[in-house]
Amino acid sequence: MSMIKQIEIDGKQVAFKASAAIPRIYRMKFQRDIYKDLKELEKSMGKNREESSNLDMFSLEMFENIAFVMAKHADAAIPDTPEEWLDGFNTFSIYQGGHSGSFFVSTE
Repeated sequence: MSMIKQIEIDGKQVAFKASAAIPRIYRMKFQRDIYKDLKELEKSMGKNREESSNLDMFSLEMFENIAFVMAKHADAAIPDTPEEWLDGFNTFSIYQGGHSGSFFVSTE
């Protein structure tokens, strides 16, 4: 069973799909453990507020990669690399909408 959620990014509705396949897809694409990365990202984000965040470039890249994998899982028509996918947006804020970041970093 999977979960699909629509989130507005830069005025566009983007589908994100979470399923048991995500850890494997992430590992195959980036040669990293998504659970370890989520834990590190959660620590870096503070209380999910921009002013208390301590995101470095590596954490931001992890977030973008996780978002990309989940978006690609939901829609195979999106570009094949995170860079090409992100290039389709003017802005891509981890804090956009006040809750969207929690969709990706909650490990509970």
